[in-house]
Amino acid sequence: MKRKILIVVLGMLVVSQLPFAYRRYRLSRLRRTIQQLASQRVPQSTESEFIDYQGVIHVHSSLGGHSTGNFAELISAAKANQLDFVIMTEHPQQDFDTAAMTLSGVHAGVLFINGNEVPTSNGDRLLLIPGSPNAASAGSQTTQELVDKQRAAGGLAFAAYPTDSANWQSNSVDGVEVYNLFTNTRRINPVVMFFDGLWSYGRYPELMFANFFARPTENLKRWDDAISASNRKLTAIAGNDAHSNVGVSVNDASGKQLLGVKLDPYERSFRTVRTHVLIKKDRGLSRESLLEAIALGHCYLSFDLFGDAKGFSFAAIGAEPKIQGDEIDLVNGLSLKASAPLNTRFVLLKDGNVIDQKSGPTADFPVSSPGVYRVEACLDWLPAPVTGQPWIISNPIYVRLRPTAGPLISQ
Repeated sequence: MKRKILIVVLGMLVVSQLPFAYRRYRLSRLRRTIQQLASQRVPQSTESEFIDYQGVIHVHSSLGGHSTGNFAELISAAKANQLDFVIMTEHPQQDFDTAAMTLSGVHAGVLFINGNEVPTSNGDRLLLIPGSPNAASAGSQTTQELVDKQRAAGGLAFAAYPTDSANWQSNSVDGVEVYNLFTNTRRINPVVMFFDGLWSYGRYPELMFANFFARPTENLKRWDDAISASNRKLTAIAGNDAHSNVGVSVNDASGKQLLGVKLDPYERSFRTVRTHVLIKKDRGLSRESLLEAIALGHCYLSFDLFGDAKGFSFAAIGAEPKIQGDEIDLVNGLSLKASAPLNTRFVLLKDGNVIDQKSGPTADFPVSSPGVYRVEACLDWLPAPVTGQPWIISNPIYVRLRPTAGPLISQ
């Protein structure tokens, strides 16, 4: 009898693990496909007047109290990922200026910019770039007061976690964090993740992200709606929200780790999602040129874990070419052109609504009416669990109807 019970229990255990064995197989198939696509990548064009700089935004260290990461780990991770820039957003502390104490300037060839993540009295959270020596008192000020002070100091203020509060939409923030890696991880079921880890962590630690990756639909809707409601420009960025603080470890008395597993090391976070910023060749990369380009919306976000997006472009082809983030007048013959270093499916959205789709390395979309146009690029060739998910999310091109625009298309 006991033997039969043991056999039944073992059988149930085996059956319970079949889904996780299959999920491991899916990740192996996904990695093979990613490698195949990488071999088909088209080199970045040298004809563009812009250089595509890749980096990460919304990064924390142990200075803010919510991270275990140190500067050496940050620099090493940025260098390993061949990043051009890292924007730090330290949590403020009452007794010292975390923005002044965090990484700033060029380290190992990577540009670091010191910033803060702060709460406001309205219940919003803002990313201040660069940071403020008065960040610790931010919670007693309104969102608009903080935005005004940041702008007066020549900095930028971005709304973080846009679905957690709607107050930012009525304030003049510079942009929105439309994707946040930490928020996405809230979809994780701890039990499922535990068994996924047993089966897949050793061989596919980075691709385990694919099991819970999802398009930030609600964030994108709030961003699109905010642009439509205010009729103004809002730059979209990706937030890595990197803390390097999830895992278990055994340390000796000096704090040296003897044994442990970290699920969110900086190197992994920096490889998953990035913000690419387009800067004119004659400007070069500096704190000033980077913040200026971000403010203009000359940037896009991409999930580079699935494919190197460097070289993506979204431009308006008219009398004077414009790129994402720019405004252009509606004239006869105006078209929007998207291109990517891989064959992809380009989804064109106008005022937040899908209006057209085309596949290939490039796509041309004629424009016959004013609106806010952006594209999402999807690598449909990738198998489950990421089939149909976005690879790249662009910033918009703002097509305006103006009396001085020249010969207009009849409405």
